[in-house]
Amino acid sequence: MPFDGVVAKAVADELNEKISGGRIFKIYQPEKYTLVLHIRSDNNNYKLLMNCSANSARIHLTELDLENPSSPPMFCMLLRKHLLGGIVSGVECPGYERIINLYVESSDELGDKSTKKLAIEVMGRHSNIILVNSSGKIIDAIKHVDQDINRIREIMPARTYILPPAQDKTVPSELDYDDFIRSIVNEPGPVSRILLNKIKGFSPLLCREVCYRAGIDPDLPAKDTEQEKLMALAVVLKDLACSVESKKYTPSVVIDSNLEKAVDFHAVLLTQYGAFQEYDSISGAIDNFFRYSAIKEHIRSKSNDLIKIVKQNIERCEKKINIHVSTVDENSNMEELRLFGELITANIHMLRKGMTRCRLLNYYEPEETYVEIELDENLTPQQNAQRYFKKYNKAKSAYSYATEQLKIAKRELDYLENVLFNLEEAESAEEVEEIREELRDQGYIHKSNRRPGIPRKSSPLSFKSSDGYQIWIGRNNRQNDELSLKFAKPDDLWLHSKNIPGSHVIVRVPGPVPEKTLLEAATLAAWFSKARNSSKVQVDYTRAKYVRKPSGAKPGMVVYVNYKTVIVDPVSPERLLPGNGVS
Repeated sequence: MPFDGVVAKAVADELNEKISGGRIFKIYQPEKYTLVLHIRSDNNNYKLLMNCSANSARIHLTELDLENPSSPPMFCMLLRKHLLGGIVSGVECPGYERIINLYVESSDELGDKSTKKLAIEVMGRHSNIILVNSSGKIIDAIKHVDQDINRIREIMPARTYILPPAQDKTVPSELDYDDFIRSIVNEPGPVSRILLNKIKGFSPLLCREVCYRAGIDPDLPAKDTEQEKLMALAVVLKDLACSVESKKYTPSVVIDSNLEKAVDFHAVLLTQYGAFQEYDSISGAIDNFFRYSAIKEHIRSKSNDLIKIVKQNIERCEKKINIHVSTVDENSNMEELRLFGELITANIHMLRKGMTRCRLLNYYEPEETYVEIELDENLTPQQNAQRYFKKYNKAKSAYSYATEQLKIAKRELDYLENVLFNLEEAESAEEVEEIREELRDQGYIHKSNRRPGIPRKSSPLSFKSSDGYQIWIGRNNRQNDELSLKFAKPDDLWLHSKNIPGSHVIVRVPGPVPEKTLLEAATLAAWFSKARNSSKVQVDYTRAKYVRKPSGAKPGMVVYVNYKTVIVDPVSPERLLPGNGVS
């Protein structure tokens, strides 16, 4: 999350434009380290969100409706006392630091006006929100930092507010680009690291973006970089600095290859990535990035207990499989035990009690071969033969039982791995609840733990191939069963990744399947499988009429015949079928 100095300046510029001159009419603290200020400016109501938690520190305007606790925390009450009804007189980002100062003019109990500063420091685990009076003294902070934590910079009431130690870097607008390029040639390390160490306000992400635009490998040492590319780097840096100084931002959010996965944001276009979304405002970009993260976190919290249950059962199945495999191996010589019993019986007249071993002709072999057989000297030849027959029967029963249980355990393991894949890929609370119900019906969750209410059903994904044929993709076992066994017509095309957990894919093709549609559907089947990050994935395909569910099979488990296999590389839907929205 690169909330660097450039992003901080972009946020400050936007806030200055939108909320300067506005009145603060509501303040609340929905979470321990989150504050929301409601501001009325130019006949518009804005919600300014400030967060100083380690993993999601930021400040921006938001569209989220966060709950206002009935009992406000102490810091919230303090802000209400000093800032409620105040006018925002300005917003600044000093020197490309990750600090945004919100200046508020308000009246005290005596009616005297003064300007207070609310400093929002976005610095990872050192992030903080600090209220400072007009004399530069700290009134209070949401996090207290005493001498035991930081001897240089205390953040406590009545202490003088000082900025964090200055970095020995140059702000982009003050760079002499020609001198800068000449100087970095002799610097050790890769180009992106040099930019990070030299330019104030740049994050590693922005340094890589600058290198990408200049056509430079960010990990290549500066001394090994061509002079022409270094000169191109100077042009890119100058253009970027001019855009930032003139407040011409192009906010964007990076989209991962996965359909919905947002992984980064910035105040400039991140062209180094294949997919990104542009926004009209930096607040919109940040708000949507964290909105998505909050949704994913909510889904993750709902599925964590299920993932734990499934993983425990996968571990149980793997232990059972190991035990059954060992039993099969130990009893694989059962036919030899039967042979020994028969040879002893056939040659009983040649044996006597007290013998410890014998060498007998194996008349089952076409060539005359002899086998050595150990005997119990305390048993008669007849008893030794019976001993081997008993061992044979015991081994046969153990082998048969272990073989059957091994098949059952492997089928259960396949099912559980498929459920785990569905849980890890779930993109809505409805999908998680459907899997919860499925696990409950299969006995992995106790029936008494059923939650009240009927969960809403989620729907399969739907795309159109380049040839115009509809493609449906199941996202969990319920959807897979419904698509394959109820929805699909007999001549529909059915696809699934070979021997790998994944989604069932249905293509409605009335006649011969166009090769392009087949490859696109197979590519989607590979993408929506556990082999997503692999290459050369095998995908089986057949007509839906050749797919059936064995009696007693678990959800999502089917068998199929008359199939063929195609090998494809997984590709995300937005790259494979651009402009094809998910429905």
